[in-house]
Order: sequence, then structure tokens, then C-alpha cells
Amino acid sequence: MSFSQLPAHLQAALAQRDYDKPTPVQAEVLKPEVQGRDLVVSAQTGSGKTVAFGLAMASELLTEDGSLRPAESPLALVIAPTRELAMQVSKELGWLYAEAGARIATCVGGMNPSQERKVLRNGPTIVVGTPGRLRDHVERGALDLGQLSCIVLDEADEMLDMGFREELEGILDATPDGRRTLLFSATMPRPIEALARRYQNNALRIATISEQRGHGDIAYEAVTVSPTEIENAVVNLLRYHEAETAILFCGTREKVRHLHAILQERGFGTVALSGEHTQQERNQALQALRDRRARICVATDVAARGIDLPSLSLVIHVEIPRDAEKLQHRSGRTGRAGKKGTAVIIVPYSRRRRVDEMLRRAKIEATWKDAPSREQIREKDRARLLEKLLAPVEIDEGDAELAKSLLSQRSAEEIAGMLVQSHRAKMPEPEDIIPNTPEARRAAKDDGKRPGFEDTVWFRMNIGRKQNAGPSWVMPLICRRGHVTRNEIGAIRIGQDETFFQIPRAHAEKFAAAVARSGESQSDTGDEGDNIVIEASAQGPRDSGNRNRKAYARPSHSGGGRPPHKPKGKGAGKPAYKGKSSGKFEGKGGKSGQDRPASDAPFKKSHKPDGKYDDRPKGKGGGKVKSKNKGKPKGPFSDKPNRKKRAD
Repeated sequence: MSFSQLPAHLQAALAQRDYDKPTPVQAEVLKPEVQGRDLVVSAQTGSGKTVAFGLAMASELLTEDGSLRPAESPLALVIAPTRELAMQVSKELGWLYAEAGARIATCVGGMNPSQERKVLRNGPTIVVGTPGRLRDHVERGALDLGQLSCIVLDEADEMLDMGFREELEGILDATPDGRRTLLFSATMPRPIEALARRYQNNALRIATISEQRGHGDIAYEAVTVSPTEIENAVVNLLRYHEAETAILFCGTREKVRHLHAILQERGFGTVALSGEHTQQERNQALQALRDRRARICVATDVAARGIDLPSLSLVIHVEIPRDAEKLQHRSGRTGRAGKKGTAVIIVPYSRRRRVDEMLRRAKIEATWKDAPSREQIREKDRARLLEKLLAPVEIDEGDAELAKSLLSQRSAEEIAGMLVQSHRAKMPEPEDIIPNTPEARRAAKDDGKRPGFEDTVWFRMNIGRKQNAGPSWVMPLICRRGHVTRNEIGAIRIGQDETFFQIPRAHAEKFAAAVARSGESQSDTGDEGDNIVIEASAQGPRDSGNRNRKAYARPSHSGGGRPPHKPKGKGAGKPAYKGKSSGKFEGKGGKSGQDRPASDAPFKKSHKPDGKYDDRPKGKGGGKVKSKNKGKPKGPFSDKPNRKKRAD
């Protein structure tokens, strides 16, 4: 298919931008059966979606002879999630409809709203903006949607993910009923389908994303490193690829700020994009990338929306995306308009399983490899240097005289060596990366431990979540009973009926002796916490949990059956009190007449003649207890945790 069916001025505009044939998504929207219908288009990032919906709305903007339809208010509205994407869309539609005489207004946050209202009063043909600013103009009466014939939601999934549902619905509700709605999205989650059902009429679904992998023009790589080597891996990846333009994705503004400072210190030309930057700073950063004054952009997910740099060939996910959709959106910054790109995911050793699952859901085949070493980067540098120096060049008379002067003073070998050194001096030095070996992975796992807790002993307490034990209550109890400080307590694992905690082996014997002495003193004084036992445990919490699961495993015989802790029948597993004053109960897996646990002693019930139990304190609360310190001990050193519910 070609662009021959389009008006002459649109064909001319496309020819000036070297569009000889439409991309798959552009070809789909130009089919005759698509004209005039609502569309739900699922196309990968960088596939030419902007030009696609620009061509799709041509029938609503132009007459049969190709001239612009007369109107006093906007004919088309395009909504984008971020300022950068809105400005990029405005720029693309500007050159596409320039010869038709269409006027385009851009309304985004960070700009002067008074100036935008002035532009809107002049009657633009197309309005492009972000949801928040557009809704503000609609509510103030500055944006008249009475004659709107087409509305486009670009990156609709991202707008919903950013929380713009209310703004989008407010704008869509203000548009005329007969308008055409075009919904473009790289992914198609359920909220997008619900939005389409509500605001579109018999929409045509178009999907151009390959079912085999996320993006055919992007080569995916997954690099496994130690968590402490992530920044060094970023440096070596940048040096290894030496991309003309690269973008590094981080999850937070703080990480962007930190990595930007590190790369600048290492000598990389770097800019940063995050929500803390003003619009002017963001524009300056993008212009520096376009002018080649900077080669690397460190950005957050939202800030990078709409970045369209033709020279961008490398995307590095410094922090793992939260889901497969975010991975595709990030990676889609490269491999645009038929060009090839590379997306690298930096994966700490412990996160490989999660990344494997994410790639599987995204139908992406990634190559797993180690971070480039110093020697590999040196080999790449030599190949690139030879290619650059052996390329044919034109030498003027001044350069020729300088070359003769150098040859008269130095040998050719010395001059070549100085040239190589001069070239290498401009490049940041690679980092030494710890090889990916089983020993390195074990060491990385040990590095995550606190200093002094490399060798620990597990201790056990016979109390857990069922008794409302929490860290804020367990910690002071351990400190008091074992005569230690909180700095001498390692990991705490609270289970249903027991709690495990770590003590450094060097202090374990002293701790056990102190616990024994404090337990004896509590028994002598009749302390109400003397039933809480603290003892050394040969097995940790994981081994104990596995043992408990095996004990309650479902029988494998043909008769089936249910585990003892899941009785069958209505009301099974719930305490059932019989009689009026027995003080005994039927509990989970228990029998009638079973004595209450000793830990429930403070919560014994008193019996009244009318058969009710008086177990609630009286006072202003009307018999209800409102605990302000959930999970905390009653007193400064109480061994009994508070209870959020009645013991029965």
C-alpha cells in the first residue's frame, strides 16, 4: 500500500519526511473499511502511531478537495499522558498539516495557562494536551468542544496507569455524541477495554503487535550482576556499546539524581529527566541530546514518555520494571521507525526468576549474559578506533604540513601511539566487574547481611501471631530477658504459634544463660509471662515451616480427605461454647471440655446469671475497647501482648 489515496498536500508532507510507504499501523488506518469508524489500535511503541492517527483523522478535518473544513472551534483533540509526548505529537501533526493551513494549539502543565487560553480563543484546528490541563480549560470555558468531530487518546494505558481516569472521563463526557473516538495504546489491559465499551460505538479493533515477541526491531539482553555492582555494570555497558544516544531508566527521582551525578563524575555527557525538573530544564535536556552535547539520559518512566530521538539505540533498565507492560513501554524508546535498537535489563542475582517470568509474559526472548569486562571493552575500543582511523578523509594543506612536521620529529609508530592515547583519554575508564561465578553469587548473598551477623544462632519463642505478637513487642522482650541491645538481635521471623530470632554466635552462650536466669526469677516472683519460653533452636523458621506443612499434608490415598486443620462442614473450625458457665470450649481441632491454654489466663470470663459473659471493661467506651497501641505490650516490660480480639 502507498499514500496515493491521500490528499496532495499530505502526500507532499510525507515525501519531505522520506515516508515512501506506510508502516503496518498506518496501512491499517488507511483502509477504506476503517474510514469514519471508532478505533481501538494496539501497536508497539515507535511504530508510527502519531502519523497513523494524524492520517486517520484526515476525513474529519479536510473536505473532499483536500481543503480545511471551516470551524470556529477545534475539530480534533489529542490527549497524551505527559508534556513531552504532547509536544512531540503537536510537532508531528504540525508538519503533517502545515500545507493544509491547520493551526495547532498545545496545552500542557508547566506552561502559561493564560497564553494557552489566548491561543484557544483564536480557534485552532487541532488541540493537543495533557489530561489535567485540558480538563481545566474545559471547566473554565476556554476550550469549546461543541464542534469536535474527532478525539484521540494516545498512550491510553499509561494515562489510566497514572491515575487520569477521572480527567479523561470528564473530557469525554463534554464532547458531542457524534464525534469519532480513536484509542491508541501499546498494551490493552482490561481498564482500556472498559473505557472503549463506554465511550466508543461499534469500535473496530486493530492489532499490529507481533504475537511472537514484544518488538521485532529490539534485541533484548539480560545482564546478571551482584547487587553491589549495578553502577559499575552501567558504566561498562555504556562503554561497551558506545551508543550515539542512550537512555537509562530508574524507578525514583532519587535514583535518577544519584546515577546522573555518578556518570557525570566518570566523564559521561549526561542529562537527567524526572518529575522534579521544570519544563524549561526538560526542554534544555532534550535539546542537548538532539545537539549531541550529551549522549546519555537518565530518566524515570513517566518523564521519558514522548521522547523520540532518532539516534537513540540503547535502553538500559537500571532498575527492573514492575511488569511486562512497563518493560515494553521503556524499551520502545529505541527500535523506532524500522531502526534497530538494544534493550538491556540489569538483573541482580536474586531477581533472575522474576525477570524470567516477566519476559515470558511479554513473549520476549532475551539473551542472558554477564556484564562486559574491561578486556572485552578494550577489544571493542580497538575495533572502533581502527574503523575510525582507517576511514577515508580529505586532508587540506595545513593538515598535510603538520603531518610532515610530526614525521620529521617522531617516527610513524610513535605518532600512531600518541594518536591512540589521545583517543582513549577522551573515554571514561571501564570498571572491574566481579565474574559471575557460584562463589560470587554466594558472596553477594552474604554481603546482604548486617556486619557481625555472618554467623548466627536461631532462638525460638513459644508465642506468635495468634497471640498477637509483633516486632514492637518482641524486641523489648528479647532485650530484657537476654540482657542484650537491639543491635545484637538479627532477623526476627514471627509465625502463627512461634517466633524465631537470630543472635550472633559470639553472644549466643551469654544470651542463653541470661534468658535462663531471667526465666527463673520470673517463676519465683510469679510474673504473668513465665509461660513464654525462649530456647535455642537447631532449625530455623524455614525448616520449621516445611516440617509443619508436611505434618498437615493432604493424604494421598484414593479416599482423599481433608487436613486436620481444615475441618469440613458449616461452622467448622470456629469456637463453639456450650452451656452457660463451663469456662471450657471447643476450638479448632479440639474437643469439648479441653482446658484453655495457659497464655489465655488473664482473659478468663466471669459468668452472670443471665448466661452472658462479662469480659469487656466498663467505662466511657460503652463496653468497647479502642486500642491505640496495637501489638505493643501492656506495660514497659510486660511479657503479655495485648489482644485485638476476644480470646474466644
